[in-house]
Amino acid sequence: MIYLSSPMPSSLQRSAFLLYLLGFSLTLSLLEGCSSPPGNVSANVPSAITNGSPSGSATPVALPSPSATSTPEATSTPSASSTPSPSATSTPEPLATPQVSASPSSPNADIQDYRETFFQNYGTNPFVEAVTDPFSTFAADVDTASYAVTRAYLKKDTLPPQAAVRPEEFINALAYDYPQPLNETFAIHTDFAPSYFGDAYTKMLRVGIQGKEILDRNRKVAKLTFVFDVSGSMNAENRLELAKQSLLLLLSQLRATDEVALVIYGSNARTVLSHTPVSEKSRIETAINNLRPEGATNVEAGLLQAYAEANRAFDTAAINRVILCSDGVANIGATGPDAILERVQAEGSRGISLSTLGFGMNGFNDVLMEQLANRGDGQYAYIDTLEESRKLFVEQLTSTLQLIARNVKIQVNFDPQTVAQYRLIGYENRTVADEDFRNDAVDAGEVGSNHSVTALYEVRLMPEALPENKLATVFVRYEDVDAQGVIKEQQKAVLASELRAFSNSSASFQLSVAAAEFAEILRGSIFAQESQLSEVRQLLSGIQGKAPQPQELNELIGLLTQAQNILSPQLPKNLNTLVQESRNPQQLIDWNTFLLKQFGGLPPGA
Repeated sequence: MIYLSSPMPSSLQRSAFLLYLLGFSLTLSLLEGCSSPPGNVSANVPSAITNGSPSGSATPVALPSPSATSTPEATSTPSASSTPSPSATSTPEPLATPQVSASPSSPNADIQDYRETFFQNYGTNPFVEAVTDPFSTFAADVDTASYAVTRAYLKKDTLPPQAAVRPEEFINALAYDYPQPLNETFAIHTDFAPSYFGDAYTKMLRVGIQGKEILDRNRKVAKLTFVFDVSGSMNAENRLELAKQSLLLLLSQLRATDEVALVIYGSNARTVLSHTPVSEKSRIETAINNLRPEGATNVEAGLLQAYAEANRAFDTAAINRVILCSDGVANIGATGPDAILERVQAEGSRGISLSTLGFGMNGFNDVLMEQLANRGDGQYAYIDTLEESRKLFVEQLTSTLQLIARNVKIQVNFDPQTVAQYRLIGYENRTVADEDFRNDAVDAGEVGSNHSVTALYEVRLMPEALPENKLATVFVRYEDVDAQGVIKEQQKAVLASELRAFSNSSASFQLSVAAAEFAEILRGSIFAQESQLSEVRQLLSGIQGKAPQPQELNELIGLLTQAQNILSPQLPKNLNTLVQESRNPQQLIDWNTFLLKQFGGLPPGA
């Protein structure tokens, strides 16, 4: 409080007093704005943070729950006493609901509203002392969405949010052409070489699990129930049109005996086409082409309607799959996300799997789409181009549709006499407790025909380790779909003597290492602080002409180049620099011609 010394204050005093009152009022307003009434979600959990981009745009990123433990501070050489085991401290499974503020229009703040672009940061795996915890256990993951999402960002000259980058999905987005298993469901392949990006003490172990291939002619009949998001948000960025084109592309690859149903949802859900044989292709095409944007977004209503259709056509001898096509922007519905996720998991357990296809960028909800696919025993993919649709529905049709194994878990048992420390790159949100590896009630990943799952470990050996020592044993446990749900387990021992010079390792191995490092740099991993994209580019350039799929390698190099340009844009050159860089400007007709040529206004030979 200010007390005036004069009963008749001067104009200067009055002005000062008014300014004080104005400032005091603003302070009170700010304090009131910072407080929230009980029950307001945003009072305790911020809804989003922004990830800056060179263009100045910001992308909201979902925050983990306050109960989620953050990744322990990682160091280059953690001690046995300070480094917890992954089963004890690894980042928990994805939350059923990302902690976000309820929409102002939401009638109930307890019902979460997915109306932002959400990516959840699951932390970074640390190095683990093998003597403390020799087991590394995780669920198989064949999702590739993170790689495609990153590609979409880079094509818009924007770096992806760090939380959008999941290294395992970068690694598994590429083909390595592992040899097929002979008599088993899976073949286990391993490679062991010095780390290309790490220090002299760090090695790299690759574990590749290759699933058996089912020829298309031997594929089961498919009963597919498509559930299309036709809400207003799908009208943006040509999302709905790309989704329709993708379905038409798939339709061209299906057999006449396969069946397709079409459910749509906006504010409400309805069936526009019950299960129809592909032999009646024109009916299906007409239904697809007639889809138009409408209403809000009630993904719960859409999925419940789709499951009703799928159950009516359910056939134990067929592929029963629901495929959600959406941008993930969703008011989850009246019962909340937990209820719908439980329903999705229950339907998956009885044989109706759920795959999710993401479309669009602004407003895209990565967390929701990934959780739905994980719970529904399906695959999560992001469609940014028709080429990506062609890859899924033409080149990998049988892999996309037909499962060969459910609840696939991988466990690597490192020998503490040989291995001092190890670190799994990625898979932070696919961690399985070590003791649950043989607990078949615990859900894990699903693998389709000819799918492969690749994991990379950074390994530091004991000083006294001998080449003949065992490095690790790789175990794969799964439910065999073709053997009436029989649980099987395969294993392979890895010896320290398998170590090869990096230059002598396969192009396939080097490609996976480069993909992992690219992801580590983009997500700001503490273990890639000294790495440069130029080093990754150099590694990839060295295997050109040797990689299993040249077009994939070329695309990866292109994405690296785009990321480099964003991180280190070329500065505009001044006239002095142009003169210095010009080989012989005096031979040009005049100065104007020289400048036009430098700035691309004239062809080089002019």
